[in-house]
Amino acid sequence: MSQALCWPSTASFAGRPWLLTGALVLAPASLMLLSLLCGAGEWTMAQALDGLLGRPVPEDLQLVMSQLRWPRTLGAWFIGALLGLAATLLQTATRNPLAETGLLGINGGAALGVVLGLFCGQIVLPLDYFPWAMAGALLGNACILLLLRRAGPRASPLRLILAGAALSATFQGITSVLLLFDQNAYDQYRFWVLGSLVGIRCPMVIWLAGFALIGGLLAWALARPLCALQLGQESARALGYRPGVIRLLVSALVAWLAGSAVAVAGPLLLIGLLGALCANALLGPRLLPRLALSAWFGGLLLLAADIAARLVLRPYDLPVSLLLALQGAPVLIALVWRARLHW
Repeated sequence: MSQALCWPSTASFAGRPWLLTGALVLAPASLMLLSLLCGAGEWTMAQALDGLLGRPVPEDLQLVMSQLRWPRTLGAWFIGALLGLAATLLQTATRNPLAETGLLGINGGAALGVVLGLFCGQIVLPLDYFPWAMAGALLGNACILLLLRRAGPRASPLRLILAGAALSATFQGITSVLLLFDQNAYDQYRFWVLGSLVGIRCPMVIWLAGFALIGGLLAWALARPLCALQLGQESARALGYRPGVIRLLVSALVAWLAGSAVAVAGPLLLIGLLGALCANALLGPRLLPRLALSAWFGGLLLLAADIAARLVLRPYDLPVSLLLALQGAPVLIALVWRARLHW
């Protein structure tokens, strides 16, 4: 991976494992508690805290806590973790620190897959979004890897981002054409595409947890081949690995991770990039712990953005994608400016 875009290590936890353990536990626990205490409605945080402590509260509040706030909180964590892990895998496989599912058109491919499912009348239940989003994400990832292969050594980070933007525009154009012919599909799509966590329910959280567990295990299994691939294709072959097969497996895994996240929350942008950058800032090139920490940061950042989306215009909810754009766009601009990328 190009060192020009790798942030230097900003903190060292050597000799202070208690500090790292405390951060890994207290930060998400605090945000999860805040997420459970705040939200739309007439109830105060004190009433919500009483409900968490098992004290008598109105029945409506109990229903809101169990059916809305708990699934939304856990869903935000899993979705952010999935996207953060997908971004780090994609960056490693492409050797491009700007690679991210939203920027490279993979989320756009997932959105196209969802629209195709709606257009064909195959999406009826919320869980029906998953296979269509994954198939679309796989299509977007395959297109990016094909472009990267054809570009060869000329595939600079900026060129790849521009190719991703063109691919996203193409997918969006096809999506728009399909929606013109189906008003019902458009009505369902326009709420989903905003990128919101409002509609997450308990069955979705269970599915997301399963996707996250399987994806994490597969990422762990691919860590050693990816480390070899980082040394270069010739070095990877000398160590007994096949670079093409590794990239193909990573492509399928990224589609699995990004597709499952996009199916629930819509095409969220930049959350994976932010999570991967934060992990890289703390751990540098060590891949296996960076995979775990990028998932952790992804969940943490999305949870924080979702809380902000509920508090800015309370009692109304803003689309979380809007908050992510406001957070991530300045970071991306600063990163590109700092690296002095050229055409």
